[in-house]
Amino acid sequence: MRYELIIFDNDGVLVDSEPISNALLAAYLTELGHPTSYEESLRDYMGAAMHRVHDLVEERTGERLPADFDDVFHAQVFAAFERELEPVQGAVQVLEKLAADGVPYCVASSGSHERIRVGHRKTGLDRWFDEGRVFSSQDVGRGKPAPDLFLYAAERMGVVPEKCVVVEDSPLGVRAAVAAGMDVYGFTAMTPAGRLAGATRLFSDMDELADLLV
Repeated sequence: MRYELIIFDNDGVLVDSEPISNALLAAYLTELGHPTSYEESLRDYMGAAMHRVHDLVEERTGERLPADFDDVFHAQVFAAFERELEPVQGAVQVLEKLAADGVPYCVASSGSHERIRVGHRKTGLDRWFDEGRVFSSQDVGRGKPAPDLFLYAAERMGVVPEKCVVVEDSPLGVRAAVAAGMDVYGFTAMTPAGRLAGATRLFSDMDELADLLV
């Protein structure tokens, strides 16, 4: 194994949450008077922390989102997760292999700790991630594309950045990993390969990942 730590993004890489959350986000923004399509939500917010939604809306319209925006949105998302969320196909097999081989891994997500845990409980991935393996943008000052979250995860796991690889499916996440000085494998199941420019490697099926990491 060429890496000493595998850092997984969560949404879209471990849990198949991006279609659910972006459909809800687009609908809620539209309801609030900020017309947003599903495709635009993926383009602008996929892989981002919630502060990016607030920042872009205010930048584009001069208006601030309601104070309870995050709470209302997360309530919608968590309810939908309980009904619909599944692990990304092949993710469990990758985690099983890493655990069997004794390869250190963790998750570093733009989502809140609560969002990560809700999704992991629903999909059964919580068995693979104790508290010491879970890192959120809540833990640092700036979310992706800043490198802070990945650098924080590496530091907490005791591995230097150049010995880490990040598994990401968003342009913001790829930019963050590159800025952190880490290799990054871009998952193109939902994101066109051209939008993940800068990734060390690209792959389209989670079944490919274990072999790529060797």
